[in-house]
Amino acid sequence: MDRQPGYLPVAGKLVIADEVIADLAGYTAFESYGVVGMAAPSMQDGIAKLLPVHRLRRGVLVHSTDEGILVDMYVIIESGTNLGAVSKNLADSVRYVLEHFAQIPVADVRIHVQGIRMPESR
Repeated sequence: MDRQPGYLPVAGKLVIADEVIADLAGYTAFESYGVVGMAAPSMQDGIAKLLPVHRLRRGVLVHSTDEGILVDMYVIIESGTNLGAVSKNLADSVRYVLEHFAQIPVADVRIHVQGIRMPESR
């Protein structure tokens, strides 16, 4: 396509829906060592329910702030893993994916461990 004389391309503004951000964070969690899955933010009867893969975004809450987005993730972690190390690695991975692939400024990623799951017997 030929450009018209005097035509200057103008950069637009890209808006990414919170649901897409939640999907990116959820799939990053799904691939992280020690994370069994996502849980709903509210526990009923004190029991964390493991969400199926197609509902990962329900375990992620995204809020906009002046400094960037704030991501709250509700996860279930495998028993026998170091909760602090798994949580830090997950937060770092989510921050990396959002900042480098989606180019979204991230204010903070907060990990809420909703439960611990024993490995299944083989």
